[in-house]
Amino acid sequence: MAGNVLVIEDEPNIIEAISFVLKRAGWNVETHSTGSTAAEAVRAKAPDVLILDVMLPGRSGYDILRELREDPSTSNLPVLMLTARGQTRDRELAEKAGVNRYMTKPFSNAEMLEAVRELSNA
Repeated sequence: MAGNVLVIEDEPNIIEAISFVLKRAGWNVETHSTGSTAAEAVRAKAPDVLILDVMLPGRSGYDILRELREDPSTSNLPVLMLTARGQTRDRELAEKAGVNRYMTKPFSNAEMLEAVRELSNA
């Protein structure tokens, strides 16, 4: 059974694509576009899975993820991090911050949907 996904991303085209694919698969999707208020949005919406962009206005995805991992109410939230930066150093930063899955842009819709399904069952 699909659940609730929060997408924190500032690119309208990516938001639209992810939302379309997930909704078609039965997920409830909410979106947020600002890094500086992202952690508050996660706490308010309490999603089953979080899709988090790395480069956001106001705050990086790495900083947001570290804050979420330090908070007992969000420390176990499954997080799929999306980024245009696929270097080893970027992946290591994400892993150090506590990411569950890391995916580089561009990504296939099927790959993203499968990652969300896996994270929701973890």
